[in-house]
Amino acid sequence: MTLESDVSDLWDRYREGLTAADATAEDAAVIDEFLSALEAGEVRAAEKTGDDVTTWEANEWVKRGILLNFGLRETEPREHGGVTYYDVLPLRDTADLGERGTRNTPDGTVIRPGAYLGSDCIMMSPSFVNMGAYVGDGTLVDSCDTVGSCAQLGENVKLGANTLIGGVLEPVEDAPVVVEDGVSLGAGCRVTSGFRVGENSIVGENTLLTPRIPVYDLVEEDVIYGHLPADRRAFTRMVESSVGDHDLFEGGAYKPAVVATHVEEDTLEATRREDALRE
Repeated sequence: MTLESDVSDLWDRYREGLTAADATAEDAAVIDEFLSALEAGEVRAAEKTGDDVTTWEANEWVKRGILLNFGLRETEPREHGGVTYYDVLPLRDTADLGERGTRNTPDGTVIRPGAYLGSDCIMMSPSFVNMGAYVGDGTLVDSCDTVGSCAQLGENVKLGANTLIGGVLEPVEDAPVVVEDGVSLGAGCRVTSGFRVGENSIVGENTLLTPRIPVYDLVEEDVIYGHLPADRRAFTRMVESSVGDHDLFEGGAYKPAVVATHVEEDTLEATRREDALRE
């Protein structure tokens, strides 16, 4: 039996009525092994099936395994830093981070079980990485950042302060938010609802990336939804809204859009990595 088949069998039993009270020690061992595989980066909630950023697909069995950790575990009182909180699991054991050169500053970096952090990552406080998230080597998670369930961050990604990377845990067939290698997101950005950001793109501060907001790609002269192609500089602009001619909107109504252009050399220089932070 493989871990995937064990999780799938346990999911079928859960859907047939298995509860946390009925789960056996053997059942608990399956989901414990599953969490360990997530934390080691051996399994991921999504994978890229082609060369383009649009080819990311969800691994449904992995997302089901994450859901089993909520369905087959009891909520219990737990202690951390002298504070009692209630959850199905304690916080993630971070003993493995130091040996990989990854660091998390005190007083507010929260990493839940089943989250993977690669080598030479930096987590500033306060920040939060949820179950099933994948954070690639050399990535910076800055202060007040949230990385949601199953979100996939590539290598050498820079998240500006107060950035939200949304989670997509259900439905299980939906791919989560993806931010590919070398991407830089400015402070206050929001990436939600399974949006995918192509590698080496640079996104300006306070930009909202979601499938409901159009991306005006000036490179290919196309309007696209749900993803930002690789090697783009993106920022928010306002465009005319379809309700602009309503009497209530004197002077017209506008809605947000994202404009994407070529990445310029001076923009690349402004977002250059400092290797000293990761040595």
